Amino acid sequence: MADGVREELARAGALLEDRPGQALERAEAVLCRVPGLPPAELLACQALRRLGKAQAALPRLEVLARPLPAVPALWWELAHVAMELGHDDRAIDALERLTRQQPAIADGWFLLARALRRAGRGQDAWRADLSGVHAASRDPELVEAAVAMNDGRLDDARARLERRGTRHPDDPVGTRLLGEIIWREGDIAAALVLVERAVAMAPGFDLARDFLIRLLLQSNRLEEALTHADMLMQSPMKAAGHDLLKASVLVRLGEQEAAGDIYERLLAQQPAQPQVWQNLGHVRKTLGRQAAAVDAYRRAVALQPTMGEAWWSLANLKTVRLDAGDIAAMRGALVTLAGHDGAHGEDVFHLHFSLGKALEDAGDHDAAFDHYDRGNRLRRAMIAHDADDFGAEVAAATATFTAPFLAGMGDGGCPARDPIFIVGLPRSGSTLVEQILSSHSQVEGTMELPDMMMIAGRLQARVDEGEFPDFRTMIASLSPADRTRLGEEYLERTRVHRRSDRPLFIDKMPNNWQHVGLIGMILPNARIIDARRHPIACCFSGWKQHFARGQSFSYDLTDIARYYRDYVSHMAAYDAAAPGRVHRVIYERMVQDTPGEVERLLAYLGLPFEPACLSFWQNERAVRTASSEQVRRPIFTDAVDHWRHYEARLAPLFAILGPIVDRYPDVLAAVAAGHAITCAATPDN
Repeated sequence: MADGVREELARAGALLEDRPGQALERAEAVLCRVPGLPPAELLACQALRRLGKAQAALPRLEVLARPLPAVPALWWELAHVAMELGHDDRAIDALERLTRQQPAIADGWFLLARALRRAGRGQDAWRADLSGVHAASRDPELVEAAVAMNDGRLDDARARLERRGTRHPDDPVGTRLLGEIIWREGDIAAALVLVERAVAMAPGFDLARDFLIRLLLQSNRLEEALTHADMLMQSPMKAAGHDLLKASVLVRLGEQEAAGDIYERLLAQQPAQPQVWQNLGHVRKTLGRQAAAVDAYRRAVALQPTMGEAWWSLANLKTVRLDAGDIAAMRGALVTLAGHDGAHGEDVFHLHFSLGKALEDAGDHDAAFDHYDRGNRLRRAMIAHDADDFGAEVAAATATFTAPFLAGMGDGGCPARDPIFIVGLPRSGSTLVEQILSSHSQVEGTMELPDMMMIAGRLQARVDEGEFPDFRTMIASLSPADRTRLGEEYLERTRVHRRSDRPLFIDKMPNNWQHVGLIGMILPNARIIDARRHPIACCFSGWKQHFARGQSFSYDLTDIARYYRDYVSHMAAYDAAAPGRVHRVIYERMVQDTPGEVERLLAYLGLPFEPACLSFWQNERAVRTASSEQVRRPIFTDAVDHWRHYEARLAPLFAILGPIVDRYPDVLAAVAAGHAITCAATPDN
């Protein structure tokens, strides 16, 4: 090919994307001079497709392909033209030829997957997507971006992928990777958009769908997560991880039996899986199958003696006492893990919590406290909690929801009466209250639902991002329609957890005490129950309890005391602003006079008395909290003053909670942390 012709084709090719008409004219001019010249013929066909004239391009491409079967660009173009014309079989043939010639080019595989999917060959399409992902794993640009991400250079990684995205906007692998980077930066909403797009581009991209399910779980979009988990189970590349992920979704949805079936099937196939035995133990515990749960946890630690969470799960059954052999085994596990705290930090702190419980049951309170203390110190070093920042947030809410403010906001919110919120601190008797109420024919127990906290967090973000100068201004901006919409959103988000036709349901997220003012504004007819326990007993019980998630304040005696003080202060202020809005259940009173307290509780809810509420331990509903085994027995008084065994070592609690302890349970008003506390009788509502 003469240099002049080559230069003319180069100029024509440069016009192809933006000015395909001119590119076609130049290509045809070259063909007039050199009839049948393959590069000019291919360029003309490329221009015709971009001009919407695929029908004219197809026969020319087919003629061109006969003598030139080894030109990948020709098969690529032929495939695009055939797909635009709906000739899927022809496109598939072209793309299969292309991917045989260039198996390392991901785009060919992804286009083949699209063609196969259109032709109804779903499993073949899935395999093509997986081949595309495999090919992309060797793309130097993507590898460099992944290395930058894993090194913590998120800005660098993001910039690389954004530049690539301008050149390759339909790249599912790069899009998923960018989504992960943005997720690591803390923007889960933006990450979800990108990962959903990656899955839409390549439905057979299993790793992207796996990541999408995890993001949906984090966003509490559980039904969508289950839909994607079901799809992932159809992958031609079978993996136990897909089963485990679906089981975790089912657990979050409260489908414990179905999750247990998955674990049991996996263990029947391969029994030497300590993590799966542990997961099965969690399910059995939640369902009240204590003996079976114990068996599962013991199988886990038999397979992996250093598995701290499984030991803690045994100890955390509360009704199980670990014996001298167990204590020796756990101490041996700590010796094995010595020097490996970094890699096995979670095992180590779980083992300390477990030894604390075992030694406490054995009556060795000093040794038990030492292990609880070591476990808490290790856990506290792994999490972020700023008591000053948290106290400031609570103070802002307290200062907002005053009587004049509430009166000025007027009516509004969703009028539904469905929700019953049980708030307070963990280990305050809230599970007992939930179990009593869920034994009533008109009340459904669900679980600790994160939805109100997520709504509140979204509102707070508007302040943090500068849309409003402070919390009060943001809340004041909510119109009656806004408040109605937010209340309806809460009901819609929580609907997935309602499995019966009972008119009322319980949300037992204890941390919702921070949001009682918001609850009152967006769900004015919802009921709020404050479950309260003696400050020292509650704080100490929370401190020696390792929570799976969400209670970052509980791993330091000073932090948990300040949290309790913030809670008492805020609830007292809301009592003054909205008298009678919250009903308080004092744990010790519930233990001493269960019938009377239950009668007062049901009266607050406007419900008739039912005997089942007094035989709550016979309720077979699933219970997921740390008190799951305790509420399956009649009320017992053992734990009321258990903290006194450790009184000499609880000075931080007494120093911070002193006046609250002195007047408990008759605390009415408490001001912000660090100020005086005034006390008076608390109405029973």
